Amino acid sequence: MNLPVTRAISGSPAIAMIISLMSTFKSFELLSGNHDKGLVLLGDHAMSRLPERYGRLGLPDSAFQRHIAYDIGIEGLVRSLSSMLDVPAVLGGFSRLLIDPNRGEDDPTLIMKISDGAIIPGNHPITDEEWNYRVETFHRPYHKAVSETIDSVANKTGKAPLVLSLHSYTPVWKTFPRPWHAAVLWDTDHRAVAQLLGMLRSDPDLVVGDNEPYDGALKGDTMYRHCMLTGIPHALLEVRQDLIGDEPGIAAWAKRLAPIFETMNADPALHEYNVHVSRTGPYE
Repeated sequence: MNLPVTRAISGSPAIAMIISLMSTFKSFELLSGNHDKGLVLLGDHAMSRLPERYGRLGLPDSAFQRHIAYDIGIEGLVRSLSSMLDVPAVLGGFSRLLIDPNRGEDDPTLIMKISDGAIIPGNHPITDEEWNYRVETFHRPYHKAVSETIDSVANKTGKAPLVLSLHSYTPVWKTFPRPWHAAVLWDTDHRAVAQLLGMLRSDPDLVVGDNEPYDGALKGDTMYRHCMLTGIPHALLEVRQDLIGDEPGIAAWAKRLAPIFETMNADPALHEYNVHVSRTGPYE
């Protein structure tokens, strides 16, 4: 389903509903940090929260403890890294089952009907009005917060920020064990990717994937929208969920990643604007 999202939600009752919901349910959380440092952390799928009006989208509570609802371990990892490095971060405040912040507005998988075998009754059928409502109320405010945070850091430093987005993935997919402890996803801008891969792979205990288990070129996703289009150095890091599924695991990976991120951020080459052609096709 590819429904239009440009049509504004009209009528004072609908507008009042949006204002009321936004005042009680936050679609994002900003973590404070020193904007002069030039680094921004993102956690698109950090949380599994839903507004009360959606109940559980017709799913059992157990679904919201699974990867289909959020990226397990990422909220704690981003919070730890933001604190350790004293840099700002933006966390998505809603479950990806409601609407996926790491998809473009015209992506047919923006609001999923089924995810890893779980049918989502609250998402099918869905009206044009409800589709647009979720975009206006949750998706766009999150991306506005990301844009404003990136702009603030750029204005403070007078240079391109380094943007690092953190995600997690399941250790097994459809009976296939995933051997990678972590992986770096990217499109064509290799600047931050080369350093991140190199430093992670210098650890003999780690198996690190390059565009595994997913391809990092996705038109309209967060890295495309905020970094590829603008020429900002960036990378998307995936960590296997069983490695960060508890506090000791989160602490261990935060300790591992903090000096890597700090070293990358100290490189002047990762604070220059340079637009790279995307593998997804020409920019509009």
